[in-house]
Amino acid sequence: MNSSTLDKTALSKLYPCGKVARRRFLYQAAGGFLGTAISSLWAQESTGDAGKLAAARLPGEPKAKSVIYLFMCGGVSHIDTFDPKDNKFAGKLMDAVGFGDNLAEMKRPVIPCLRTFKPYGKSGIPVSDWFPEIGGVIDDIAVVRSMFCHQTNHFPAVLEHATGKPLRQFEHPSLGSWINYALGTANKNLPAFVNIGRPSSPVQLTGGYLGASYAATPFQTGDVPIPDLLPPTSSRSAERDRQMQLLGELNRQFREDYKLESDIAARVKAYELAANMMLKAPAIVNFATEPDHVKELYGIGQKETDDFGRQLLLARRLVENNVRFIQICHAGGGNGSWDAHDDMKTHGPLCRAVDKPIAGLIKDLKQRGMLDSTLVVFTSEFGRTPWSQNTKGRDHNGLGFSSWLAGGGVKGGVIEGATDDVGFKAVESPHYISDLQSTVLKQIGLDYKKMDFVLNGRPFHLVEEGNGPITKILS
Repeated sequence: MNSSTLDKTALSKLYPCGKVARRRFLYQAAGGFLGTAISSLWAQESTGDAGKLAAARLPGEPKAKSVIYLFMCGGVSHIDTFDPKDNKFAGKLMDAVGFGDNLAEMKRPVIPCLRTFKPYGKSGIPVSDWFPEIGGVIDDIAVVRSMFCHQTNHFPAVLEHATGKPLRQFEHPSLGSWINYALGTANKNLPAFVNIGRPSSPVQLTGGYLGASYAATPFQTGDVPIPDLLPPTSSRSAERDRQMQLLGELNRQFREDYKLESDIAARVKAYELAANMMLKAPAIVNFATEPDHVKELYGIGQKETDDFGRQLLLARRLVENNVRFIQICHAGGGNGSWDAHDDMKTHGPLCRAVDKPIAGLIKDLKQRGMLDSTLVVFTSEFGRTPWSQNTKGRDHNGLGFSSWLAGGGVKGGVIEGATDDVGFKAVESPHYISDLQSTVLKQIGLDYKKMDFVLNGRPFHLVEEGNGPITKILS
């Protein structure tokens, strides 16, 4: 039915009882040209869910107001990037049972690392020749070389990383959704949790048992920052005016019918707030006002770095607009392109794609005085083994890998923990993946011990394992 024919007579035919069924209304309100943008805004206008975790807020001002979480999909080789080992053990046979797809008893030889490392900055931390730009900002970075997780295949490892749980017995929320639930949005026109780039798994975006209201809102570079938010270009303004007139009538009627149901009223309000995002979001992805030297920092305009550079510049602009948690997934889909089984050389173009943009992000935040209040995290679901699978690549390794953090109250130019002589296992100050989550929570002002949720009488905790925040890297 064309909207021009929808008058009060048509309404009475559509809804002969003069009322709109609640499920039907929510279904219709969640569809149409506002699409998926609505759900993430429900959190801020709900009946005070964020207040339920008021006890989890740490006293005083948080060190970080926003988090930019850089997730490299597929497993970055720590041995070839941030955790150098000499090659004196090359050729040594190692027990490779139970790692990745290796289920049978076998031994694999340690393969040499073909990268060169050099010390950077005042700290003298060695960084691979794959990351010279990040090496140039290493004095702002704390490298944790002793991360570990329990899973050694991609999907369960990504799930473990996103939720802090080694198994998926329940629909656990992701870290970003917990922060959304605990703090809500700091900008009424934008969501608290944004994802940019293709993830490895939808689990990285999920609100889990907290609900879809707390899931990530997808953003993208280009003219349309949020898919399905804007009306189609083929629609005419007069037609949209009639649609909005009809929506106003439905809203008026619905509020009257359900004026005592606060949850429903909140969702109607969220629908209206999505229109604010329609006005705000396009300006954020408009880089026309950015000086050329800033775009150059991010590698925008250069073939290898343009795409990721635009994503990171968008992240900085979201931070400027008080978005709390921005997750950026690089090379996602399937197992992720960082999954280097056949040849470690496949890491080369991936490193070149992210090296300059990441260093540019840190430099840009710092020169704007924003790095102190923005926590930047670099990680992946696991690392790589010292051995190969009869190739020039490396297998999955959850027993030892590297992550790093910068800004947001983190000490720069420090190293925490260590793996063994071949980079196989974390042996000095090992940190489970939930320690990284606890650190993020602490810096954004939340006590991980009090991040809990009761579902059907059962308490769930965000962090149930690990030693808590990695305090040695915090200022």
